[in-house]
Amino acid sequence: MERIESTIIQNLVFNEDFSRKVLPFVREEYFENYHEKIIFAEISKFIVKYNTLPTTAALSIEVENRTDLNDEVYKQTVESLSKLEHAPNDKQWLIDTAEKWCRDRAIYLALVESISIADGGEEQKKGRDAIPSILSDALAVSFDNHIGHDYLNDYEERYDFYHQTEEKIPFDLDFFNKITKGGLCNKSLNIALAGTGVGKSLFMCHVASACLLQNKNVLYITMEMAEEKIAERIDANLLNVNIQEIADLPRQMFETKVSNICKKTQGSLIIKEYPTASAHSGHFKALLNELALKKSFRPDIIFIDYLNICASSRYRAGSNVNSYTTIKSIAEELRGLACEANVPIISATQTTRSGYGSSDVELTDTSESFGLPATADLMFALISTDELEELGQIMVKQLKNRYNDINMNKRFVVGIDRAKMRLYDCEQSAQHDILDSGQEEEYNNEERTTKKFASLKF
Repeated sequence: MERIESTIIQNLVFNEDFSRKVLPFVREEYFENYHEKIIFAEISKFIVKYNTLPTTAALSIEVENRTDLNDEVYKQTVESLSKLEHAPNDKQWLIDTAEKWCRDRAIYLALVESISIADGGEEQKKGRDAIPSILSDALAVSFDNHIGHDYLNDYEERYDFYHQTEEKIPFDLDFFNKITKGGLCNKSLNIALAGTGVGKSLFMCHVASACLLQNKNVLYITMEMAEEKIAERIDANLLNVNIQEIADLPRQMFETKVSNICKKTQGSLIIKEYPTASAHSGHFKALLNELALKKSFRPDIIFIDYLNICASSRYRAGSNVNSYTTIKSIAEELRGLACEANVPIISATQTTRSGYGSSDVELTDTSESFGLPATADLMFALISTDELEELGQIMVKQLKNRYNDINMNKRFVVGIDRAKMRLYDCEQSAQHDILDSGQEEEYNNEERTTKKFASLKF
């Protein structure tokens, strides 16, 4: 059976694309056989010096010129060189296999070094405090050689990027799709700002329900309410039943309604409860791994209810850290989680006392931390007044938007049915009374593009 080490060395000699990709990440000590260490070292030196792949003849000459090899090692090295031949393999398979081998070898060597440090080996100059760093470096081994975008040479990639269709999760609410240009994109943190009882959890439960009906896998993490209470709200939304009447439904009717929902979607919804302020991004990552292993469940979108009552992995509970620093770090960790899991995250935050009950909310009304808006990709306020409640509406005001021009549809209203935990689109006439709404009539995209470029000369 062909050893992966031999395959790697063969392709380092005969496959230039593979060599350029892999060579910066392979280390001499990863090879177990001494003669393979020698061949790799000579390949590496040759490529660095001459910027081209060596032939087996050139490698043989370089090995022959070495004075540090005994006859046995020299014989084994030359024999191995003579067996090298071009054997085409799938490029991606080669890279993936070599990456896994490098990581496995790095982890093995790190464990050996860590054990030696722990045993107090005399040859060890590092203390035990170095062990976590050694293991972390090994686990982080990957073939990531991106060193930046070359503006002049990478124009084709840039043009393709401009014209690719970005994968998004759309809302079932027209104005939210307008302000996000079609929905939430992956690796984004999206925040709803509202006072107590205004509708933060209702908003998230509604959007979670809508995502489920789009055949998406939804993970809902709650730290404010019990899993059953969140499920009850989602029941009210999906089953179209007043939340106060769910408990009165006959079992058969309830089962029939839930069964009908199952037929409408291929997605799944997992609700996970954590005690208030007890869980942080590290716990959420562990949950994702556990769900993948036990249920083969990988979320398309994550809801966290809500941000202010999460913990931070950077600071211990009870540590002397101000709320600004804590909330900012939580937001940064959640956005990091969104990037790592490649999903959008929706969460919420409280308004300050001045913002509570106000008919207008600004970024300065963000409770405890102005660092939160700086981290979020989309942030909007949910505003409720007595007048809006009478109309069965809730106002949405954009506070920050990386998706679109924040001045377009800066304010708008959506219908709200608190009994059934639902949001819905209002008639266009409902938007007319909103001052500073930014509801300008939009150009047709094609017409706008034509006007924009008509006067340009190339």
